[in-house]
Amino acid sequence: MPVITCIEDLRVLAQKRVPRMFYDYADAGSWTECTYRANCSDFAPIKFRQRVAVNMENRTLRTTMVGEDVRMPVALAPTGFTGMQHADGEILAARAAERFGVPFTLSTMSICSIEDIAAHTSKPFWFQLYMMKDRAFIERLIARAKAANCSALVLTLDLQVLGQRHKDLKNGLSAPPKLTLPNIVNMMTKPRWCLGMLGTQRRGFGNIVGHASDVSDLSSLSAWTAQQFDPALSWADVEWIKQRWDGKLIIKGIMDPEDARLAVQSGADAIVVSNHGGRQLDGALSSIAALPGIVDAVGSEIEVHMDGGIRSGQDVIKALALGAKGVYIGRAFLYGLGAMGEAGVTKTLEIIERELDLTMAFCGLTDVRKVDKAILIPGTWQVPQSYILPGDLA
Repeated sequence: MPVITCIEDLRVLAQKRVPRMFYDYADAGSWTECTYRANCSDFAPIKFRQRVAVNMENRTLRTTMVGEDVRMPVALAPTGFTGMQHADGEILAARAAERFGVPFTLSTMSICSIEDIAAHTSKPFWFQLYMMKDRAFIERLIARAKAANCSALVLTLDLQVLGQRHKDLKNGLSAPPKLTLPNIVNMMTKPRWCLGMLGTQRRGFGNIVGHASDVSDLSSLSAWTAQQFDPALSWADVEWIKQRWDGKLIIKGIMDPEDARLAVQSGADAIVVSNHGGRQLDGALSSIAALPGIVDAVGSEIEVHMDGGIRSGQDVIKALALGAKGVYIGRAFLYGLGAMGEAGVTKTLEIIERELDLTMAFCGLTDVRKVDKAILIPGTWQVPQSYILPGDLA
């Protein structure tokens, strides 16, 4: 086993162990992948102020996200097909997150079901919801999340239509995946993955198959998913969700201050600044570039989180300095999962925790709740001019 020191080490190992179609699903963006790459690269110009001769003892990363105590301000993001990165992937990731002390978010498009996660964990987890045209199915899904004691609902608004993802199209990635000859041949080169899949019965979409109307097996899933994402989604639908969900509501997919203000008006408890990992609108701002403008617009009225491009603890603390109260990691934990299963997810969290802790110390702080723009060099970050609306100039 190679020595693992950073998230990139886990990515390299995952690429070796996970079949190409599923690795590419996780590690790709839409169109030219400009926004996907910017999510990571736009962190680099942001520079720290290093402090010395400051007491660095008794440091703590503990804080809260939507009122829940967390070991550090990091949650596992909802990711589709997680159980195809590694057998029973969602269960393994949820257990790792629970033992570590950070939130786990289960995707609607997960392989393992809500009930699977509830049966293998003892603490509440979060559930991510896509709004489908079949409102009766959505009502049942919300009821299942309540029955599983989910403590927050993460409503994703940026998948009304699907971004064009070239690698997925070339690989035949769909729901369910197409087992083409090239894909089968590639899977045969991943014996560890194949053995894991042979040892589990969880290979479908557990939240959908057997629960949605006319979806009794994988053969009927493709047609259902192709027509269910709702291009007519509106803020009225958010109100419809709130009437059926009385817990914490987090709205994910906010990239514009005007939408952030509408989210505040909706009564949500938090928003996630997110461009879906660069998998939807290519050419959009990176999440970290959009974050300051959104925080300036609504940060005093609602809890602001972000995701996109987080590959280190230093990325986490930069997001916190620019106003996020917490961040979500998607690809980073998927690399760990694909590389080493549950132990890899734990390793991902340990790496990020250590990097976050050390960076905070070098910046002269001992409490993550006190991180703000003062730890950054002025001029190395800015609010995009396009995000300064006419009404903000008064």
